[in-house]
Amino acid sequence: QVHIVESGGGLVQAGGPLRLSCAASGRTFGSYSMGWFRQAPGKGCEFVSAIDLSGGSTYYADSVKGRFTIFRDNALNTVLLQMNSLKPEDTAVYYCAASYHSGSRLLSDHSYDYWGQGTQVTVSS
Repeated sequence: QVHIVESGGGLVQAGGPLRLSCAASGRTFGSYSMGWFRQAPGKGCEFVSAIDLSGGSTYYADSVKGRFTIFRDNALNTVLLQMNSLKPEDTAVYYCAASYHSGSRLLSDHSYDYWGQGTQVTVSS
């Protein structure tokens, strides 16, 4: 069982940065790949980024590639999402999730077993 808590969301102006943090409980954190998803009002769940259990492989949605960076610290049971050059279309609730899977399966929300409650990110124009 993994308990996930996101933090770091808030209101930011377009072009600005924001860093989201995901804290996961459990001694087996290093056994999970981790991902970030988002959901904007009236839209479905959208893949944002993922990182495999070692941190050696990362994945990004085309819409955030070059602007967002994901990294993890297994010693601290933490995954971070550094978001730069934010756009109003990045406005959404961002969710962190843990998965037993790896590779391209990490792009699908169906591959994740544990989810946090989400943190709101609002980007003003």
